[in-house]
Amino acid sequence: MLRKAGRRWFSRGSSLVVVLGLSLGCAGFAVGQQPVVEKFVLDDTIQPVSAGELERAVGIANQSHAAALLIEMDTPGGLLESMRVMTGEILRSKVPVIVYVGPSGARAGSAGFFLMEAADIAAMAPGTEAGAAHPVFEFGKPDETMNEKIVNDAQAFLRSFVTRRNRNAEAAAAAVQSSHSYTAEEALNQHLIDLVAPSESELLHDLDGREITRMDGSKVVLHLAGARVELVKPTLREDLLSWLVNPNIALLYLEFNAPGTIVPGTLGTLMVLLGIFGLNLLPIRYTAVLLLVAAMVLLILEAKFGGHGALAIAGIICLTFGMLTLVAAPVPQMDVSPWVALAIAVGFGAITVFLVRLAVRARQRKARIGADAMVGSAASAMEALNPEGHVLVEGEIWRALASEPVAAGARLKVVGHEQYLLLVSPADAAHPPEAHA
Repeated sequence: MLRKAGRRWFSRGSSLVVVLGLSLGCAGFAVGQQPVVEKFVLDDTIQPVSAGELERAVGIANQSHAAALLIEMDTPGGLLESMRVMTGEILRSKVPVIVYVGPSGARAGSAGFFLMEAADIAAMAPGTEAGAAHPVFEFGKPDETMNEKIVNDAQAFLRSFVTRRNRNAEAAAAAVQSSHSYTAEEALNQHLIDLVAPSESELLHDLDGREITRMDGSKVVLHLAGARVELVKPTLREDLLSWLVNPNIALLYLEFNAPGTIVPGTLGTLMVLLGIFGLNLLPIRYTAVLLLVAAMVLLILEAKFGGHGALAIAGIICLTFGMLTLVAAPVPQMDVSPWVALAIAVGFGAITVFLVRLAVRARQRKARIGADAMVGSAASAMEALNPEGHVLVEGEIWRALASEPVAAGARLKVVGHEQYLLLVSPADAAHPPEAHA
């Protein structure tokens, strides 16, 4: 009995030793693995495309169980709704998020300031700035009450996570209330950021071993020593959308399309659709759309009725102001360039007037083919006409009937026709006979 019991305990003890050994071995292997930091570069305005890119970067970091997601940021700001989407992605991330405003000369302006404050770790490089986060209204200036409501809402949104990050809520609110901006050193002294680092490598080195508090209150220690940084590159679709979201490119697509048939018509339709799609990603002023419609009406009226150029000039002016004010840009980087708007307006206006005039004239002109097209043309007698014979008209040989006998080689003029028989008379005749159709 004792021997059997001893064997059982020995067997169980051996199994326990093996399990513990494997567990320790696996733990040792996990500790020895090189940490991975996913990196996302935000060097554009904050709009739906950049929001989608950040969402994908957060998803990659969460799926790969990265040690952290590093967002290197240089942005003037952007759209309020896109900022809220991106802030939510940062706050909900399962892995710690580090926002680094760099390199030197970069900024986290306006909406970018919200993203920086939402991160688990906020850092800046020397020579950078952040702040100026007062809301800019897309469709004119609202009344005092509405302005106060929007500013208060933005401040409350900022406080909701700044206080959870143990940062200075008052200094953060000043960036919204009075558009205050901070240098890297000022932001550090005001407890708006966690550290100043001259480079990415030094940033990761300084953060290694630091304990942070997540939004859910849990404590996490960062292990970033010797981390491998993997860049989250934009996809082809994101590159295309970033190109289209440029208001100048969207206008070029929309204005310079190639109408026609088969290939030209297909390309023209594609360019119009791409232009509409690109503008759909941007905030549009409807008053500017009305100006564009008025411009098209004026250009068509100039082409059809003629106004000695007055209608065309008015149309081009409406087209220029319509394109300049089309995008309700909260930051200058999202505005339409005045030179692009003027060049498109003048070029498109002149082309539209020219093409519409050609179309109107062609529609008003009576269709003429066959013998009808020959009336009024010059002809030469290929043989003596007495009174019938053959004549050469615009390189074609026709049977003709002359009003009087003419010699071979005489210069004639086609004055009418009877079926396929041309009626001709000498070109120098003072009073040609009445033509019969």
